[in-house]
Amino acid sequence: MTATRPNRPSREVAYPSTAGLPKLLLGLALLFVGVPISLVLPGLAKLFAVVAFFGAILLFRGLVVVPPNHGKLVLLFGKYQGTLRQDGFFWVNPFTNRREVSLRAHNFNSDKLKVNDLRGNPIEIGAVVVWRVRDTAQAAFDVEDFASYVQVQTESALRHLAALHPYDSPHDAEVSLRGSSEQVNGELARELTQRLQMAGIEVLEVRLSHLAYAPEIASAMLQRQQAEAILDARKRIVDGAVGMVQMALEQLQAHAVVQLDEERKAQMVSNLLVVLCSERGTQPVVNAGTLHG
Repeated sequence: MTATRPNRPSREVAYPSTAGLPKLLLGLALLFVGVPISLVLPGLAKLFAVVAFFGAILLFRGLVVVPPNHGKLVLLFGKYQGTLRQDGFFWVNPFTNRREVSLRAHNFNSDKLKVNDLRGNPIEIGAVVVWRVRDTAQAAFDVEDFASYVQVQTESALRHLAALHPYDSPHDAEVSLRGSSEQVNGELARELTQRLQMAGIEVLEVRLSHLAYAPEIASAMLQRQQAEAILDARKRIVDGAVGMVQMALEQLQAHAVVQLDEERKAQMVSNLLVVLCSERGTQPVVNAGTLHG
């Protein structure tokens, strides 16, 4: 039993091409000068005419034009020989096959995917990915269709990312899909870069283009967000009010403005908390007597 060798990733190499214009002129000379002259000469000159004709065809067959931001992969009998990346007019081995690959930046706008976040809530999420081919050999030979590969891997990365974070969080320290967009976009870019590495794809930019709760829970989650926001605001108000009451008592005691026993302190704390925490304006009550009267 023989062990199978693992498939090694392809690597792009530069193809050693030559200028195409001299070959074009030589082919035209053979076709329009050499062939007519050979036909009028007697004997073996006619054989030269045939050779000149097929020589011109081979010269024309090897001519290749590379547009800007494109690459031409050159294959000889199924074996990869190299890639022409520089735009221009070149001549290559006429027996080779050439395959064109675009090196321009591409935009991919994913569909709205319905997934579950970290807390199990169904959400809709989508992303925009800007990418381009980095290694033409990997893109052409290591995956079946690199454009389709980008689409499938983007959707897979989105599903994985959504499962790692909640849609929203009341805590600033917790990473959420809605509240930590820059960090989430960075995580998605790193994961996509790793996933697309074997296809020779470079990720230029990636960001979330759509993020929302699924329609069946959108109303309930909106009420939940409002409730969490109210609770968080109340907590901040109470924390601030307690600090202000403590500061007021310390200032009164430090400057000896008034001497307060425990009962009067409790009454003062109660009044201050009502004033500071109330949603509506408070009405002052003037006490004409004493507290114990």
